Amino acid sequence: MTTETYRDAWGIPHLRASGARELARAQGRVTARDRAWQLEVERHRARGTSASFLGAGALSWDVLARRARLDDTARRCFAALEHRDPETADWVRAYTDGVNEGLAAGARRDPAFARTGLTPGHWRPWTPLGVWLATHILFAGFPAKLWREQAIRHLGPGAVGLFATDGPGTAGSNGWLVSGERTATGHALIAGDPHRFIEDPGVYQQIRLACPEFDVVGLAVPGVPGIAHFGHTGTVAWAITNAMADYQDLYRERLRRTGAGVEALGPDGTWHRAARHTETVEIAGESPVEIEVIETDRGPVIAGGPEGLDAGVPAYGGTATAAGATDPDGGEARALALRYPPRVTGDLGFGALLPLLRARTVGDVDRALDAWTEPVNVVQAADTAGGTLHRVAGRVPDRAAANRLHPVPAWRPGHAWHGTHETPYAGLTDGVAVMANQRGPATPLGVEFAPPHRADRIHALLDARRTWTADGMAEIHTDTLLGSAGALLDHLAALDGLTPAAARLRDRLLAWDRRMDADSTDAAAYAAVRGAVVRNLAADPVFAPLTEPPAYPEVLLPWLALVPRIGFALEHLLRAEELYGVDRRAAVRAALEEAAAGPPAGTWSDTHRLAPWRALPYEPGQAAGPYEPGEEPYAEPGLGGDHDCVLCTSAVPGLTDRAARGPAARYVWDLSDRALSRWVVPFGADGVPGAAHHHDQLPLWLGGELAPVVTDWALLERAEETDD
Repeated sequence: MTTETYRDAWGIPHLRASGARELARAQGRVTARDRAWQLEVERHRARGTSASFLGAGALSWDVLARRARLDDTARRCFAALEHRDPETADWVRAYTDGVNEGLAAGARRDPAFARTGLTPGHWRPWTPLGVWLATHILFAGFPAKLWREQAIRHLGPGAVGLFATDGPGTAGSNGWLVSGERTATGHALIAGDPHRFIEDPGVYQQIRLACPEFDVVGLAVPGVPGIAHFGHTGTVAWAITNAMADYQDLYRERLRRTGAGVEALGPDGTWHRAARHTETVEIAGESPVEIEVIETDRGPVIAGGPEGLDAGVPAYGGTATAAGATDPDGGEARALALRYPPRVTGDLGFGALLPLLRARTVGDVDRALDAWTEPVNVVQAADTAGGTLHRVAGRVPDRAAANRLHPVPAWRPGHAWHGTHETPYAGLTDGVAVMANQRGPATPLGVEFAPPHRADRIHALLDARRTWTADGMAEIHTDTLLGSAGALLDHLAALDGLTPAAARLRDRLLAWDRRMDADSTDAAAYAAVRGAVVRNLAADPVFAPLTEPPAYPEVLLPWLALVPRIGFALEHLLRAEELYGVDRRAAVRAALEEAAAGPPAGTWSDTHRLAPWRALPYEPGQAAGPYEPGEEPYAEPGLGGDHDCVLCTSAVPGLTDRAARGPAARYVWDLSDRALSRWVVPFGADGVPGAAHHHDQLPLWLGGELAPVVTDWALLERAEETDD
């Protein structure tokens, strides 16, 4: 069958084929050609084998992936998909066939394979499901339940609300829908930017998929066929934000060994046989580690075992008597089991992917999303006939309220799942709908949501003019007003008796425009004061019990770190009527005096720099797109924005100004003419360092600009792919 590959000026692949199956195969092949290293890293992460070539730093993730049964769950879900939806299963097979066809050539292009000695492996039909699962297993932030448990134990139930905010381990997004009544063309616009950890290569792949059935442009997830999150078919477009729903549970388990294996105490008061086996995790340059994999009737045990939470696994640390290791009924709760929907139902939601590509109206998108499972998203869609859609999509189990807040005892009744919640719908207000992870239609399904600042600011910007065009959306994407600054500035305004230097700094910050612009010295000064306040609060003795890392896997510990928790909840903590006797006035005063004594010498972007994650750091002298060979370390570009700005480039106040999270893509979908749509990613279409299209979009991304979406095939260049 015929397939053709074209590329635009940014190297973005535009694929054309005679059928959907052939197109999936071409998508897999071109992705392997462009991103072989990224694909193989993700395949190994899904299988829990990445330490075999990345070394001990990947061990904690591999152990979690093994114990959570990610690869086995992907196999189960694919087997169920073959039975329930054989067309989609065959389509996924075609994608993996294409990946396997392209991997060898793609690996020859990327020096990372030679550096690590990694040989390209073989993709199985369920590998894309494993990649999707591994990408999103921490997306809903189930480790936050461990933090809440610690906070409740030491500070009381009120700590849940005080510390409830969009934290360092949670992915978010901005998204807004402007209906035709508010646009110059009379057709809707959909725009936004997903916020994730910035990775190089990027987590989203710009691509076009065309065949006689459909012609779709959008942002794909490398390793997964189709276009799940952000797409435009020509007559309908859709986009998502994180709904901040809670759909994963942690159970404390009482386990015991018997001559036949391991048993777990159930809610019926009796001991039940748990599945058990051992696996060996290979580590590059080190001896392998053998781990025990246990699964109870609740789910896979991700931490601990019959002997305690450390379970004899290196890099887990702690002891069975560490904080959080005992259950409230007395005795040791020796393990934590994770219950997550695909493991329970055998459905990962891939049945939605082909219907999304075939969608022509918002009704089609709506019906497709009825099959969506995870992650749970808020979806906005619009079509050329004037239809709009604003709904939650995904599976949220119906269970006790305590399950959402913290780990619950597996041996007590009342914590089982009973079906799923209905997914809520919402409408538009004055022709506009805005979602930025704040409380909205998904409120009944979650616990912690983002503060309303980003959503409120987007609303205000949209209300500033009546009529919008696609070109105008960039000014919203890049807005730097920090809505959360008021709490700290109010505390500064109340101070008296300051040293002259501190008084001058205080007055300067009170006159500041509250914009976290890259070139702003005032923003840098504000960030310095804020960081010192966070550190001062974290050092208060009342929080001392929360500073000791508990006996949980290393990969989960970022959710339990005190300084980031205080940093992201600072506004709540400063505005609360009382904070456990903490002298906040003294903490703010000391922070201001500290910053005044050693103020930042430069602008916000001097320290607020992009810090992307790479599975393999660049070597000295290795070319990285627009940067010159020989630069060491890799030049981290300076940024504007901050966590609560629409330009959401998240530093961790009190810990670092560097931003590991930010807009993983930006897009504007224009329903009047798809060729008027715009998009950009942080780096480029090619995953190979030094390639022409590896980092060529970075200047656009940094400048808040968007590249055009090219739809005219005559303006594209036919690609004869080589191993360059």
